[in-house]
Amino acid sequence: MKVLVMTSIYPTPADPALGSFVRTQVEALKQAGVEIELLVLSGRFRKLNYPMAVFQLRRRLAEGSIDLVHAHYGYVGMVARTQWKVPVVVTYHGGDLMGLIVNDRGDKARSGPLIAAAGRMLARHVDAAIVQSAEMARLLDSSNVFIIPHEIDFEVFRLADRGQARAALGLEADKKYVLFAANPQNGVKRFPLAKAATNELIRQDPSIELVVAYKETQDRLALYMNACDALVFTSFMEGSPNIVKQAMACNLPIVSTDVGDVREIIGSTEGCYVCKPDVGEFAARLADILRHRERTRGREKVQHLTGPAVSQRITKVYEQVLRNRDMRAVNRTTTNAKPQTNILGGK
Repeated sequence: MKVLVMTSIYPTPADPALGSFVRTQVEALKQAGVEIELLVLSGRFRKLNYPMAVFQLRRRLAEGSIDLVHAHYGYVGMVARTQWKVPVVVTYHGGDLMGLIVNDRGDKARSGPLIAAAGRMLARHVDAAIVQSAEMARLLDSSNVFIIPHEIDFEVFRLADRGQARAALGLEADKKYVLFAANPQNGVKRFPLAKAATNELIRQDPSIELVVAYKETQDRLALYMNACDALVFTSFMEGSPNIVKQAMACNLPIVSTDVGDVREIIGSTEGCYVCKPDVGEFAARLADILRHRERTRGREKVQHLTGPAVSQRITKVYEQVLRNRDMRAVNRTTTNAKPQTNILGGK
């Protein structure tokens, strides 16, 4: 089976964090025996990437024996569905079904409802839609929807000594670090809540410090997770946030808003909390964590998200889609076949 993976986000030297979860999935699928070709929509003028990709896609399909196209994000799925030569699977990630949030007050972009409606319409015209959470699945009424959260690279997000991780990052050995692992300028991540909660703690204990890490390689992000005492995750909206799953793999305590599948991922893990978006509540939970500075047992709770486990589920989707295509081809052949006249003259 040869699959063309199309995406508009993929790590680059300038931004090694961009779409790192897509690369993780691609590598896991390769290890599972799926032959993968990659088509990254990139270019100097972003708005031109999508119309250009239509021609790039057709050229790839004409040149090679592609069996299926797997597109990441709704916009890319629309490009993938401009052809009907091979089946299309689309993975949705959140904003492409739920609408985009544009500022730290939780206001949605004016285009948000249109984007969400287009994503729902697309799901009815592709062969399979993969979503990250049950919340996202409820937005679609198609029967071809599969809930498959992204996997964790357990080789990268592994346990490491806190002191050694701090030394590698140049962090002080005796401080208490709270990690915010997202771009603070991204409105959906709601950085002001994280900052306000941490500032409340700093007023009581100056040894506490908020660390902001983004655009980091996966290796360095794992170091931050092993070096810090807690992850603060304050998003307005998510599908299945990879940061939370990666923190679980590093046994890092977590305080998070109730978004996406966070509550399901955290479960009953001691030292991890789901809170209302309230400064006082976030500060209280963080204070509990920083008082004890113990690691969690999160890693054992997310073993179902290993690369092989997730790849197996995605491969089954591919196989089902290809079987359905073959059945439709057989049905069309049978329907279009001319009636045969037997030797007795009957039909």
